[in-house]
Parts: sequence; C-alpha cells; structure tokens
Amino acid sequence: MKPLKTERAYDVAKKERTPMPKGYWTIWTTVALDLVGFGIVVPILGRYAKDFGASGLEVGLMFASFSVAQMIFAPILGRVSDRIGRKPVIIISLIGTAIGSFVTGIGGAMWVLFVGRIIDGASGASVSVAQGAISDIAPPERRAQLLGMLGAAFGIGFVVGPALGGLAALGGTHVPFFLAGTIAAVNAVAAFIRLPETKTTKAPAPKPETKQKSARSPILMRYALATVLGTLGFSGFEATFSLFGGERFNLTVGSSAMVFLFVGVVLTAVQGGLIGPLTKRFGSARLIRMALPINAVGLFVLAFTPNMQWVMLFAAMALVSVGQGIVSPSATSLVVDAAPADRRGEALGYQQSAGAFARIAGPIIAGALFDHAGIGSPYLVGGLLFLVALGAVWSVTRTAITLTN
Repeated sequence: MKPLKTERAYDVAKKERTPMPKGYWTIWTTVALDLVGFGIVVPILGRYAKDFGASGLEVGLMFASFSVAQMIFAPILGRVSDRIGRKPVIIISLIGTAIGSFVTGIGGAMWVLFVGRIIDGASGASVSVAQGAISDIAPPERRAQLLGMLGAAFGIGFVVGPALGGLAALGGTHVPFFLAGTIAAVNAVAAFIRLPETKTTKAPAPKPETKQKSARSPILMRYALATVLGTLGFSGFEATFSLFGGERFNLTVGSSAMVFLFVGVVLTAVQGGLIGPLTKRFGSARLIRMALPINAVGLFVLAFTPNMQWVMLFAAMALVSVGQGIVSPSATSLVVDAAPADRRGEALGYQQSAGAFARIAGPIIAGALFDHAGIGSPYLVGGLLFLVALGAVWSVTRTAITLTN
C-alpha cells in the first residue's frame, strides 16, 4: 500500500505544480539582463560625467534627461507594441539601449553624454512593453504573481549590475558603459532568436473611442494619479535617505548602500515569492488598499526615528519595502484588468510615463524639503502622498472588489 500512497501523493503534487506560461522565462531573462546593464551604469555615471567637467547640477540634469525621455516614449512604444507586437519593440529598444551605452562610453564632450542618456531613456521605456507581454500570456488569476516575479528582476539587476560595473571600472571609467552596451546587444540577438511574440492579435486601426475604451479612461487616470503620488513619495525617500542616514545614524556611503541592499532583498522576496499567495488570498484591489497605508506608516516611522535607534530604522525600512513590493505588481495588474485588451501596452506605457515624471520631481521636492523644512520632512510628506494615493484609488478598487466577489 505504501508505494500506492507515494504515487498518489506524487500525482497530487504534480497536478498542483502549475507550469509557467510558454515564453515567460525568456521574457523574464530579457528584462533581467536589461536591468543588469542599467545597474552597471547608474552608480558610476556621476563620477564618469565629472571627468568631463560636469557640475553637480549637470549630473542631476543628465539623470533627469533619462527619465524625461522615458516619460515621453513609454506611451509611444506601448501604443506601437499594441499595433505591431511586443517582440519587435523589445528588440528595437534593446538595440537603442546598446547604442545609448556605447555613445556614453565614447564620450568626448558633455553633449555626447546627454545624447547617450536620452537614447537610453527612450529605449528603457520598453519595460512597460515587457509587462504587456506578460499580461498577454498570464491567466488573470496569476497576473499579479507573474508581474511580481518580473519586478524581482529589478532587484536582481540592481544587485548584480553594480558589482559588474565596479569590476569593469578597474579598466577605466568608460569600460562599464561598453560592457552594458555589449550585454544589451547580445540580449537583442538572443531576443530575436528566442523571444516569442505574445500578442497574437494586432490592434485594429485607430477609431473614435469612448472614454471607457480608451487607454486614458477615468479609471486608468486614477491609477496613473496614484502612481505619480506613490512614486513621488518613494523616489523622495530614495534620493534623501543617504543624507538622512548620515545625519541621524552616522552612515557612510558604504553603510547606506547596505541599507539599500536590505530594501532590495526584501522587495525581491516580496515580489518574487509572496505576491502570488497574497494575491490569491486577497486579490490585487484589496492588496493595494493594504499596501499604500503600509508604505505611509513606514515613512512616518522613519520621519520620527530618533538618533541611532536601529530597531526603528529597520522596522521602517521593512514596512516601506514590503509595501512597495506589493504596490507595484498589484497596481500593474489592476491597470491591465482595467485597460481595453487591444490597448494594454499603451495603458501600461502611460503608467510608466507617470512614474518617470514622479522620479524627476520627487528627488527635487524631497531635497528642497530636507534643506528647508527639516530632515524628517520628506518622509512626512511622502507618507501623506501615499495616503492621498489611497484616496485616489479607493472608489475604483471598491468596484474591482465588487466584481471579483
């Protein structure tokens, strides 16, 4: 009898193990490699620009130019991917990333560096296209889980990328950019060979559209507003934490990086492992209602953390990391659910564009608050922004919850 029980248990386990949709891991690997290249470049870009005589303001503008290009091109690439398919847009974007990295590596003058970052930013808008590809192949009940696992690729990229960039920089500050460009070029070739086309039906020619069938419907605009508000709060936290840590905890550059590593590990764990079971249990609409206040509480705790109170610091970091790890895939899943089936890429592009705008404004606002309103003020304001974001989506998520009951 024992062998029979063992066989039955094996059969049950086999049935419960749901396979990934065909092509998912190819898309995931493509995004992960793209973000490794991004992680290689970002930590050393400021130092590299200073070799060409850049001031602090010019370095800031260079980073901003990447986000401005992404803000402009994300909806455009999303719309094009709805029309011609996801695969060609992802490949063209990877080629653009390679060109942008090589141009930056060649350098020679400040304007050349700006051109390289703008090309790279416009190409980096392809992340929303990859999200669209996942939404094409993911069953609705697994969408948040698979998008969350795609989000975990961000964490991996930002762990592996800086390490590779640091090693490459031993050969000169220009070498990491050539390494990033080479990875993007190889990634484009691999995507051409292995990446499946997930959008099997192309969008019809543009027609006069009603508000409800638009990629900018009232519901989607509410989600875009929440994205702007939440990203303003989170990017402000990212931009000012090293200054805050130095003031209240005597953190060095290295120890601040270790705190961010903790944040990255928690984010990756939530998006890579927890988001699936949580979504199955609560649904994306309930999760975003829970996660936005968690982010707010985390930032409030951080704002009021006394000097050298390490337990409170890491409690705040854990709350912010868990909250953000849940918000991102849940919001993306809700956008996909609310968007017309033939306009998902464009709708996701608008969401990414909203996030890019907030990543430009957030650090500026938080820096000004830090200088003129107190070192805890960016986190007080950030927490309030998350609560306003909750108010922005409360009614539309109530509709989503009603429909799933």
